[in-house]
Amino acid sequence: MKTLTKTDFNFPGQQEVYHGKVRDVYGLEDNKIIIISTDRLSAFDVIMPKGIPYKGQILNQIATKMLKSTEDIVPNWLEETPDPNVAIGKKCTPFKVEMVIRGYLTGHAWREYNTGKRELCGINLPENMIEHQKSEKPIITPSTKADQGDHDEDISREEILKQGIVSEEDYKKLEEYTYKLFERGTEIAAKQGLILVDTKYEFGKTAEGEIVLIDEIHTPDSSRYFYADGYEERQEKGENQKQLSKEFVRQWLISQGFQGKEGQEIPEMSEEYIKTVSERYIELYENITGENFVKSDTENIEKRIEENVKKYLLR
Repeated sequence: MKTLTKTDFNFPGQQEVYHGKVRDVYGLEDNKIIIISTDRLSAFDVIMPKGIPYKGQILNQIATKMLKSTEDIVPNWLEETPDPNVAIGKKCTPFKVEMVIRGYLTGHAWREYNTGKRELCGINLPENMIEHQKSEKPIITPSTKADQGDHDEDISREEILKQGIVSEEDYKKLEEYTYKLFERGTEIAAKQGLILVDTKYEFGKTAEGEIVLIDEIHTPDSSRYFYADGYEERQEKGENQKQLSKEFVRQWLISQGFQGKEGQEIPEMSEEYIKTVSERYIELYENITGENFVKSDTENIEKRIEENVKKYLLR
């Protein structure tokens, strides 16, 4: 199965390009950007050597659906999706923080808690919590947006304001939007029999100074879901929760002795394992959206993308 792991386009009006961990961003004239969701897989802020078939299409299509389902409460950057892997919209100046919001003690938060820490991003956590336990109310645990290749770092609200990373006025708006988005995402998930456990949102400012939602939302790369059915029973029995996220990839890597730390080697992913990861992403898509996944033509992904984008730009 063919995958899209790198891009090198030259679109009409192109001025710059940035290659992120998973997405490639092409800046155009008139404050427009093209975001191409590749099939690259990132875990522990490290890009894996091999791509995952259809992953880019899945992330792009979930994000598009979720952006459209939240645009009544938060303005966003998206204008058009001319290709299964492509989104086009407003160029924004990103805030240098990611707004991570957590409704349950899971993943990174649990790993920190399990080492004995009882404070996360300036927020005190109760004693005697167990893994996957629901919090009394969702908490925002921001992280600084790292430069390419570096790890994102936890940071408190107080430190963000103290360092002047975001103004207090803007940060209050980011918090307000984050809570509203998480509430909407929780409602959408519940209709699919899912629990939105935690997620992250990124925001930016348009050329006109408006704060808007950017990047992806509520995808399995940016969010974690549990199956609602059986959640309480599994908690009572101390069993692992059934998850919909890329946590299964992280857990596999951990089992292979890799957590992105210095000196650790990325384990080999066999073609068979990559196929299972692709199948899991398709399962994620269908469970999150409630729709059947339709595979796009991957015979020549680069040519398909170039033709679709140029057709849109030159219309």
